[in-house]
Amino acid sequence: MSLFVQDLSKAMSQDGASQFQEVIRQELELSVKKELDKILTTAPSHESKHTEKDFEGFRKLFHRFLQEKGPSVDWGKIQRPPEDSIQPYEKIKARGLPDNISSVLNKLVVVKLNGGLGTSMGCKGPKSLIGVRNENTFLDLTVQQIEHLNKTYNTDVPLVLMNSFNTDEDTKKILQKYNHCRVKIYTFNQSRYPRINKESLLPVAKDVSYSGENTEAWYPPGHGDIYASFYNSGLLGTFIGEGKEYIFVSNIDNLGATVDLYILNHLMNPPNGKRCEFVMEVTNKTRADVKGGTLTQYEGKLRLVEIAQVPKAHVDEFKSVSKFKIFNTNNLWISLAAVKRLQEQNAIDMEIIVNPKTLDGGLNVIQLETAVGAAIKSFENSLGINVPRSRFLPVKTTSDLLLVMSNLYSLNAGSLTMSEKREFPTVPLVKLGSSFTKVQDYLRRFESIPDMLELDHLTVSGDVTFGKNVSLKGTVIIIANHGDRIDIPPGAVLENKIVSGNLRILDH
Repeated sequence: MSLFVQDLSKAMSQDGASQFQEVIRQELELSVKKELDKILTTAPSHESKHTEKDFEGFRKLFHRFLQEKGPSVDWGKIQRPPEDSIQPYEKIKARGLPDNISSVLNKLVVVKLNGGLGTSMGCKGPKSLIGVRNENTFLDLTVQQIEHLNKTYNTDVPLVLMNSFNTDEDTKKILQKYNHCRVKIYTFNQSRYPRINKESLLPVAKDVSYSGENTEAWYPPGHGDIYASFYNSGLLGTFIGEGKEYIFVSNIDNLGATVDLYILNHLMNPPNGKRCEFVMEVTNKTRADVKGGTLTQYEGKLRLVEIAQVPKAHVDEFKSVSKFKIFNTNNLWISLAAVKRLQEQNAIDMEIIVNPKTLDGGLNVIQLETAVGAAIKSFENSLGINVPRSRFLPVKTTSDLLLVMSNLYSLNAGSLTMSEKREFPTVPLVKLGSSFTKVQDYLRRFESIPDMLELDHLTVSGDVTFGKNVSLKGTVIIIANHGDRIDIPPGAVLENKIVSGNLRILDH
């Protein structure tokens, strides 16, 4: 952080920040506005209105960024949520389903967050277009799930994709292949915000284009942008006009996030007659989830607290599985009417996430983001539902991909369910080394996906390949040191084994 910004934030954090500091802050906002106005003049006429809206949103976020001081939660005010504010899923399921489930389903819109690229798995283009199971992509599975719902219950549940400027074009090309499916598909774009130089706090972009040297000047500002973008796209108003009442929002790479009829029924027919405006699905933390955001009670409201908001002295406490037992799956059920009301009142309050990045040329920038779940405190009568772990099945890495491609899961109408042959309800812990990071390398190293039904733990490191029909059981650790190569032979059964050194299987 530059000395100027440090001095500014130090002065801002002192009580009664002097007029002088206020002037500096105003000057900075004015400079940013001038820069954005300059950039806006380079927008083609058909894009200018849209770009202006994006810039307006960015300036609001930037204004708040300059106002806020330090971690955004006062640790002393954090309390455990009251018992009834997080309901066990079993209790919701026990109510059963009404006869008119079709009319309840017709009030629903499914929204998938589709702004991410597959770069972390070595793929170009939208992450949703990566093949995850039997040649099916994340998007294929999503469409199959909703089509199955619509056919089974004779309903009309639409699918909406929130794209980013990174994924929009490629996604739209693919959508034509679903023309004959029984699912209406809509898209809208989240905002495009300028990255700002960490030293000067001014935008790095020189014009509105996002190609050439400007490629890295822009970013999509996190999924918290859904409220404003959905509203601005006109789709929110359209769906309310069609009698839709709730959206179910989830990440497109979470294969466990299917439409749950019991949760939907609980929303539409609440037992106490008082409707929830916002439901967050949470699930029990394991040691792998210690960084996940958690639900707390804060100033009399349910509030999502992310690790970035926690004062440094309390981070270990935040990560404790015994104190904060649950985390947010980012499967959210939100009232459309409430989004419209809060958006029009400018009353959706989400903490700012400051995300530092280094561009290819070495320039340090920051991007200001928000998270969709952080808005929970702005809604009335919010609720957490503690769902089974099976509703949280994200595929972030090739280690996750190996699990969902394996015989641990069976695929039915786009939904993955844990195989009945697996004796434990938990998933094995899988850690594939850097030779497996990219999807194409990962696929090249497995002639076929191993049998993993009895696996507890797998660690693979170095230059390792797997032949056909390999079976892994218990704890298996395979380490090829630098310069070594290990080929696991076809048909091998590895049970509680450590394999290291060199193992070459040569074709004769």
